Amino acid sequence: MREQWCIPPEGDAEFAWHMEDVLDVYTRPADPARPVVCLDETSRQVLAEARPPLPVAPGRPRREDAEYVREGVVNFFLVCEPLRGWREVRVSDRRTRLDWAACVKELVDTHSPDAEAIVLVMDNLNTHTPASLYEAYPPAEAKRLADKLEIHYTPKHGSWLNMAEIELGILQRQCLDRRLGDRATVDQEVAAWVRERNRATRTIDWRFTTADARIKLKRLYPSIDVRQTTKCDRQKAEGLGAVADRPGLERR
Repeated sequence: MREQWCIPPEGDAEFAWHMEDVLDVYTRPADPARPVVCLDETSRQVLAEARPPLPVAPGRPRREDAEYVREGVVNFFLVCEPLRGWREVRVSDRRTRLDWAACVKELVDTHSPDAEAIVLVMDNLNTHTPASLYEAYPPAEAKRLADKLEIHYTPKHGSWLNMAEIELGILQRQCLDRRLGDRATVDQEVAAWVRERNRATRTIDWRFTTADARIKLKRLYPSIDVRQTTKCDRQKAEGLGAVADRPGLERR
């Protein structure tokens, strides 16, 4: 198996701006009126057994046949509030704009009905936009939902900045890393995983800050010639001073 990595661009101002924006959001204290919620999604195949597996026996682990039966694909929308230790997973057959809009409506009306606004961190997938709400609902309802969101996008090639991706990784390791033969089983197992994680109040202790980024990820920031910038600023100031010193003109 070949490993693949999300490699960020070097010297990219757009990346640096979005990264620092998200990192600043993560420093905010817990606030029930404006909870910080992270959203991410993934999909996986539903695989059923082609032959019954051999059960565990003394000195022998459970054995599965290499052959399997494909039973389709399901999508997982995961939302989590890292400081509260809460998460929810919505399982869907598709990953369209309408599905994202349904996930957001459930977040606003069911999971955070009393919040003044939801500070939503997510990647900039083309479906992850308030425009999707207008495709799914009448204008007044779409506007109501959009007004409840304060959106912060992670930079392109910076999905590691989304704490929901951490939760998806745990979901994969603890729940989905096996054959679940049909949609009903997937729903049941994912719901059980969510209940257990929420019961245990599993939080995420995010420690990486903007100050850390400016040191450890310095290569991702644009290189600025400080001497040239200082020279330009000085010339600009001298030029403004010369104009103000002309007869008949006042300094402002």
